[in-house]
Amino acid sequence: MKYSITKDGVALNKSLYTLDKETRTFSSTVDGLVLDFSDEDAWTFKTSSGCTFTTGSGCTFTTGSGCTFTTDSDCVVVRRDVYEVIELEAGVKIKLNDYKTKGFTKVDNSESIEIESKTYTIDEIREALLIILEEVR
Repeated sequence: MKYSITKDGVALNKSLYTLDKETRTFSSTVDGLVLDFSDEDAWTFKTSSGCTFTTGSGCTFTTGSGCTFTTDSDCVVVRRDVYEVIELEAGVKIKLNDYKTKGFTKVDNSESIEIESKTYTIDEIREALLIILEEVR
């Protein structure tokens, strides 16, 4: 099993999530995670808002708002805040609309950048830079 779970570019402390390999379920209440399960199929993800997912096929996501997805085939998103189910298209990157707003927008590949085999949206890079600037001050 090969996966990556990070927040702000740092590996997330294992006490902040559960990973049940038997039921293939990942759960966390932490906002803003970056989950890369690109070599894994058929997982269930239960997370908070603002997370980024890269997965294989057959995955189910139960999330809040503002999450970004790049998946393979047969994946769905269950929005808790607006009670909505979204069927994902293989290879199409989407970002969920804001809290309490149904729907999503397709993310143009020009709005992201790849660094060391990881893809980041311009917004994620902007947020990370703001955090760094705050720490320097």
